[in-house]
Amino acid sequence: MRSTSWYSRFAKAAAHFCGRPRVFTLAVASIVVWITTGPMFGFSDTWQLVINTGTTIITFLMVFLIQNTQNRDTDAIQVKLDELIRATKGAHNALLDLEELEDRSLDAFRTKYQALAAAARVELDHGKPDTGTPEP
Repeated sequence: MRSTSWYSRFAKAAAHFCGRPRVFTLAVASIVVWITTGPMFGFSDTWQLVINTGTTIITFLMVFLIQNTQNRDTDAIQVKLDELIRATKGAHNALLDLEELEDRSLDAFRTKYQALAAAARVELDHGKPDTGTPEP
């Protein structure tokens, strides 16, 4: 199902557009023009206010656009990971949807898997393979 929200379409297009090298070059060129006009305006308060106001407005708006895009990408990745867990024989279905757990529960899972990783590294150091599952 495709998103038909105007905001989602706009946010995705704007984030994609603003991430291009040309847009970065345009931003740098704007700053260079602003700096070079400093002497012409006597480095006045108004001259400084122009760049401060412009960058503040752009930054404020971009935060929301980037966050929207980031949230959508993160959600898509989580669904894909959940599907890989669900479809993998022997995988623990309790790992599905971990991002929704409270911090304490998530930390317990993290601790368990950190211990498994540490044990696998010890096995590697002893020349043993680190493939397979830790369950008997």
